[in-house]
Amino acid sequence: MFTYSDVALKLIVGFLFITVLINLTGKGNLAPTSAMDQLQNYVLGGIIGGVIYNPAITMAQFLVILLLWALLILVTRYLKTHIHWFGKFIEGEPITLVRNGELLVENCIKANLSASDVDFKLRTAGVYEIKDVKRAILEQNGQLTVLNRGEGSIRYPVIVDGAIDPDVLDIMGKDEAWLESQLKEQGIDSVKSVFSATYRDNYLSVAMFPKK
Repeated sequence: MFTYSDVALKLIVGFLFITVLINLTGKGNLAPTSAMDQLQNYVLGGIIGGVIYNPAITMAQFLVILLLWALLILVTRYLKTHIHWFGKFIEGEPITLVRNGELLVENCIKANLSASDVDFKLRTAGVYEIKDVKRAILEQNGQLTVLNRGEGSIRYPVIVDGAIDPDVLDIMGKDEAWLESQLKEQGIDSVKSVFSATYRDNYLSVAMFPKK
């Protein structure tokens, strides 16, 4: 039987649950930067919206569904952070569409973009001549980052969450031996102790995990 008190109670529980989940997983899903953040928002909204007006679903069942979804999100985020290949599988990786004025057709096809899609994204980014583009990168959230000739160099994230990104090293034309030598010059012996390392303007900027 439909009652407004039941709807109100489920709505309050759903609101509190969303608040707690956002605080546990971080504020990233408030301004989604990846498919994972978008998926979390869509599914959670669908769960709450579909349940509060359905009197056949009890409060206990509602809570179980919310807890199962929260567990799935937390486990996925943990694996994404600590297992490099899993993170790439879930969120994908940046794809270079234009390099030194040349359109990389294979990468466009890999990103499931047609010629008109690429042209639209370039125009949206203010690019009308591909030959003027030093590099155009399709980010995980679908946005296009464009670096024109004569501008500063792109920041390369070579280490993320204690794991080396071999694809970025390949783009840079470097290898892991070079990266390890760069770290040793800064007195760093273990890659796993590095939270983030980025290479720009011939300098490796390193941020370390806090010491336990």
